[in-house]
Amino acid sequence: MKKFDPATELSKLEQFGEFGGVNPSITDSATYTFLGAETMVDTFHGEAEGCFLYSRHWNPTNKYLSDALAAMEGTEAGWVTASGMGAITSAILQLCNSGDHIISSVTTYGGTYAFLKNYLPKFNIDVTFVIPTDLESIRKAVRPNTKVIYTETISNPLLQISDIPKMSKIAKNVGAKLVVDNTFSPMIVSPYKLGADVVVYSMTKFINGKNDCVAGAICSDNDFINSLIDVNTGTAMLLGPVLDPLRSSSILKNLYTLHIRMKQHSKNALYLAEKFTKEGIKVIYPGLKTHKDYELLNSLMNNEFGYGGMIAIDLETKEKAYSFMEKMQDRNIGYLAVSLGYFKTLFSNSGSSTSSEIPEDIQREMGMSPGLVRFSVGLDNDIERTYELIKECY
Repeated sequence: MKKFDPATELSKLEQFGEFGGVNPSITDSATYTFLGAETMVDTFHGEAEGCFLYSRHWNPTNKYLSDALAAMEGTEAGWVTASGMGAITSAILQLCNSGDHIISSVTTYGGTYAFLKNYLPKFNIDVTFVIPTDLESIRKAVRPNTKVIYTETISNPLLQISDIPKMSKIAKNVGAKLVVDNTFSPMIVSPYKLGADVVVYSMTKFINGKNDCVAGAICSDNDFINSLIDVNTGTAMLLGPVLDPLRSSSILKNLYTLHIRMKQHSKNALYLAEKFTKEGIKVIYPGLKTHKDYELLNSLMNNEFGYGGMIAIDLETKEKAYSFMEKMQDRNIGYLAVSLGYFKTLFSNSGSSTSSEIPEDIQREMGMSPGLVRFSVGLDNDIERTYELIKECY
C-alpha cells in the first residue's frame, strides 16, 4: 500500500491573498463586522459558513494555517494555539472531565509530565504513567473511566517509538481517545493516518524551524475541532490560547519548506549517529539498525523524510555532559539551549533541563542517564566538518 505523502497533500492546497497575492492575506483584526444582525447570531451558534466573529474563536489567517496543517496531517480540520502546551492542555481538557483517567507515556516532555502529574489532580483527573513501548502495561492500566491514552510518536528525550496502530486498537477497544504528540516527527510519521484520534504539536520546533516564536497545533476530525471552539463549552475558546495572526502567517510560509528541512535534519542526524557509534559512544537514534524500535519506525514512516533530527548520547555523568556541551558551544558547533528544530544545532542535558520536571528517581526508572545529552541536529551543509569539530570536544 502506498504511504501517505504529507508534502504532496500540502502542495495541493490553494490559498491566495485578498488581492491575488501568492501568500494569503494577514487579517489583523480582533473583531469582525456583519452586514446583518441575524448573521452575527448565526455565527455565534456556528451556523454561518465563512464568517468570523472574534479572533479568540477564529480569524482568517489562523484558519489558513490550520487548513494547511490538516492537509499535511490528513485530518479533516486543525486549530492553532499560542504554544505547544496550549495545544496539549486544550486537547486533554476537552476530552476529560472530573473523575476521568488518563494513561500516559512516562517518557514525555517535562512540561507535559508536570501538567499530567501535578496539575490535573486538582480536577480529580487521575493519570497512570507507563513505558510507551510496553503495550501490555498499557492494557493493564486501562480502567472503566479511562478516556485518553497519551503518547509521543518519538519520545522526548529517549527516542522510543510508539506503536500507534496497536495503541489505537487498545484505545478503541475501551472507548478512549488516542492523543499523539508528533513534535519530533512532522511529515516523517502521520499519526492520524495510523489510528490516532488527535495529533498535537509544538510548532515552535521543526514546523516553524526558526525559533522566533512559540506556537502549537491540534489536528483531528471536524467534530473534535468544533467542540474545542464551541462558544459555550469549547476548551480552546474559553481558555483563550489564541495564536497571533502575524505569527500564524509567518509559520504558514515556513511550513512549505518543512519537507526539505526534515530531509536535511535527518541526513545530518544519521551521519552523526553513525560516527558517534564508531567512536564507541552510546547513541540513541531510531535511524540506527541497532535501535530496538528501528523496524517499528520503518513500518510507520512516510517515504523520503528520514528518521528525524533528534539524537541522544550518554556521557554517563552531568559533569562530562556539561563540559562537552560548553566546549561545543565554544567551537561554534551550535548552542547550549533548550528547544529543537532550529536551523543550528541545539544541545542540552535533558535531566537538568527539558525533563527536569520529572523526579530524578523516575528519570532513573525510565532509563534516563544523568549524562544524557540531547541533540537537535541543525541544517549544516558540511556535516563532516561539524563532526570533526565535535570530536575535539569529547
